[in-house]
Amino acid sequence: MKFAYTLALFASVVLGASQFNGLNYNPKRPDGTCPNVYQVQDDLKVLRPYTNKLRIYSVKDCNQGEPVLRAMENTDWKVELGLWVNNNDAVYEADKQELLRLTRYFDFKKQVSAVVVGSEAVYRQEQTAEQLAAKVRQIKSELVRIGLGNIPVTTSETWPSYFQPLIDAVDFVNMHGFPFWEGISIEKANDKMFEHIYNLQAAAKGKKVVVGETGWPSAGDNYQLAVANLENSKRYLQDFVCRATREKIEYYYFNSFDQSWASTNNASNVEGNWGIIKSDYVTPKFTEPMYTCGTSTHSGSKA
Repeated sequence: MKFAYTLALFASVVLGASQFNGLNYNPKRPDGTCPNVYQVQDDLKVLRPYTNKLRIYSVKDCNQGEPVLRAMENTDWKVELGLWVNNNDAVYEADKQELLRLTRYFDFKKQVSAVVVGSEAVYRQEQTAEQLAAKVRQIKSELVRIGLGNIPVTTSETWPSYFQPLIDAVDFVNMHGFPFWEGISIEKANDKMFEHIYNLQAAAKGKKVVVGETGWPSAGDNYQLAVANLENSKRYLQDFVCRATREKIEYYYFNSFDQSWASTNNASNVEGNWGIIKSDYVTPKFTEPMYTCGTSTHSGSKA
């Protein structure tokens, strides 16, 4: 059975809602349980005023690839599909096989904007850059073999972990940057973030650099000079989104929802507090507009 969730059903877009280039999304429920297609559809209705592009981190974890793709059928939603990579290659192999299975049932050319092989596996020292680059090339070859070679393949890494073998292997550079975790004050955070972007652009040999993750937590413990609160979370969002839009830098903002289960599973109590939507998966965290871009929103420059 196909869930013909029509565009008309998604057309409840709030006038004046703040638009994001894309959002990171984990469809697990607030208690950490796995989603069904109806719950994903509900999430998409909540998120549709803000974007029509999402990124997920694994197609196999919770078997989430299928309900996400099913919920997006017959809509204008697009998704970056992630394959999880850690120090156990069986996890990657399971994600790879699930990806290939899904290609038989869904219109990847219409629905899938990219495949992202791994998320910070080099940063976590679970893969070398060479090992991860080999996996990127393997997925590219598999997609070519089944006639989907036009779908871009990349990996996502923190900016200092994007070594040359990865830059050479990917179709575009997908970087993570969190000035919060560098202990940078909110006043200097966006200039620091864009410094990292510019440095990676210089190393990327002409390949497009996309920000795969960035954001600022609205609650939790502070880290050095970085203060986690609602005011700073909104300020970082405002400054980053406006500058990225002006400089035509694509990004997937972190995160769609506050995730109670993430805080439960992590020693850091900020992990559940990065969303633009509260942990009820319904209520916007910030009043609209979430950001307002003027002609100039920062004093820094690329020069």
